[in-house]
Amino acid sequence: MDPRSFSDLAVFHRVAAAGSFTAAARSLGVTQSAVSQTVKRLEEELGIRLLSRSTRSLAPTAAGERLLATLVPVMAEVDAEIENLARLREQPGGRLRITCGKHAADTLVWPAFSRLMAAHPEIDGELSIENRHVDIVAERFDIGIRLREDLDMDMIAVPAGPPLRAVVVGAPQYLETRNPPRTPRDLSAHRCVGFRNAGGTLSPWSFEKDGNAESVRVSPSIVVNDGDALVGAACAGMGLAYMLEDLASAALRDGLLEEVLSDWCPRFPGYHAFYSSRRQPTRAFTLFLECLRQEAERKPHK
Repeated sequence: MDPRSFSDLAVFHRVAAAGSFTAAARSLGVTQSAVSQTVKRLEEELGIRLLSRSTRSLAPTAAGERLLATLVPVMAEVDAEIENLARLREQPGGRLRITCGKHAADTLVWPAFSRLMAAHPEIDGELSIENRHVDIVAERFDIGIRLREDLDMDMIAVPAGPPLRAVVVGAPQYLETRNPPRTPRDLSAHRCVGFRNAGGTLSPWSFEKDGNAESVRVSPSIVVNDGDALVGAACAGMGLAYMLEDLASAALRDGLLEEVLSDWCPRFPGYHAFYSSRRQPTRAFTLFLECLRQEAERKPHK
């Protein structure tokens, strides 16, 4: 069926129910002329008159009554299903698939995800934790959590976490035998522990001071691909390491690590929740974003 034919049938049904072109037009939010032309077009396409018109009354013909006998229950069923869908839109049921890296999961996503699942057991949730770059469209994820600099251009992104900060740290026993670096360029004189991303590349060490940004690619003596191993290598005195402050916080607090180049390490925008611009967010998606916001607000902003 031509989609326009269904629309015309719906207009005819509304006219017959209202008993007036004017009343039908008012309920549809269109002009009386548009309604009249629609019914006229439908009659011409069917080759039969559906409404008997006079200056005082409007009533279905025998053919119109026959058509209405089929249309009335169908339109009632359609209207009921639309109401059901509207109610469904306000309910958070269904499936929600989320992807993020390990650090994001540990510090932000898992607390928010677990709170959502506990509050809404009707949601079927899946949380995939992996550090590789995930194509959420191809792999059918509803939402991803990532730093904004890593986002694809066709994604919609909203801030989802507090600002982050990266630090350069070393063990006291390592720093006792060497002069601490005063600028990023001084790192060339130090042993460094590098981190290899899931894509196989070494993470650059990025710095900024007084509005001047500087990125350093160190030649690490040791390379790891796990955050815990990165902290462990630094604590063992194997060299300086560059990592998110959250990873180093416990060791810094306990005196196992010391920070250097602190004036070159400002805070930067944290994680963003992102989704395809071609995807309509669901109620479960909206609730998850709210849980992320609440979790971010719980974290102290230094």
